[in-house]
Amino acid sequence: MNVAYWLFKSEPLVFSLTDLKKEPTDWSGVRNYQARNFMMTMQVGDQGFFYHSNTDVIGIVGTVEVVRTAYPDHTALDPLSDYYDPKATVEKPIWQMVDIAFRSAFPRTITLLELRTTPGLEAMPLLQKGSRLSVQPVSAEQWEIVCALSRKNGGQN
Repeated sequence: MNVAYWLFKSEPLVFSLTDLKKEPTDWSGVRNYQARNFMMTMQVGDQGFFYHSNTDVIGIVGTVEVVRTAYPDHTALDPLSDYYDPKATVEKPIWQMVDIAFRSAFPRTITLLELRTTPGLEAMPLLQKGSRLSVQPVSAEQWEIVCALSRKNGGQN
């Protein structure tokens, strides 16, 4: 089985790794076509980093696993949802989501500054100017480098 690697961004005040630790969740509300297309390629067993944005310490805080492949995002059909899209219908849902589950919490946050200054991560989509996608790919090499960073200073990952 070929495992792909991903990065999932969330603001911790909206949804944090601690929230995910309680139970698997659907990764709903994504309203970018490129991010949606990435989710449509995900397979059960794919691994991901969980990234906290818009907080005091921005960075990768742990790992997740895709536990359900893409399916229609119900929030697009709900007029009361912040993610409602009047163009979406049951027949043509437009937006997709996957389910992810908690796998591990890093002993420390791998900060954005640390990622930016680590050799081998220069091409990571997260670090590219203007990259704002909430779902993005990570190469196998980048995955290994970040996992190695998580083990520094006594980490166990």
